[in-house]
Amino acid sequence: MKGLLVLSHNVEDGEALTTRALLRRAGLDVVTVTFESTLEIKTAFGLLVKADRFAHEVHLDEYEFVVVPGGRYVADVVDKDIHIKELVKYFDHNQKLVAAICAGPRFLGQAGLLNGRSFTAYTGSEIDMPKGIYLPTLKAVRDKNIVTARGAGAVYEFTYEIVNYLLGEEKAVALLSSILY
Repeated sequence: MKGLLVLSHNVEDGEALTTRALLRRAGLDVVTVTFESTLEIKTAFGLLVKADRFAHEVHLDEYEFVVVPGGRYVADVVDKDIHIKELVKYFDHNQKLVAAICAGPRFLGQAGLLNGRSFTAYTGSEIDMPKGIYLPTLKAVRDKNIVTARGAGAVYEFTYEIVNYLLGEEKAVALLSSILY
């Protein structure tokens, strides 16, 4: 099973890289993509990582899920962004998994994907989801094909919900057991 994980300059390191590592550990093929002008991405804490592909190079129909990490970049681009919003709309429209963590759910909210749905996000991000059901005390929330999480401290619960949705509860429990969670 193959999915995309979006990388942008100033992406939150743990939300992107730990999520990717855990999903791969669970047996999922995760391809990192970027809408930036370079494949070399500088994370929020200064780590240089290289995205696998530019987003325009991938054929979306080949992927079953998309993950949008949070980070400082969200506040900088969310209001003018069209690319990430269109990406998540495509996956939602095709009833594929859409997952976003921390401030990442702001893209989903502005795209209208959280209207009438339960979600969690970084405190203050809920302003972009006025028609959603905000659950601020939960670390991760799954509502149909959408998984959201509160922040970097919820990466394990976030990944658990993604794996549970895609591969089943047994695989999700096995993943957390394998890392002594």
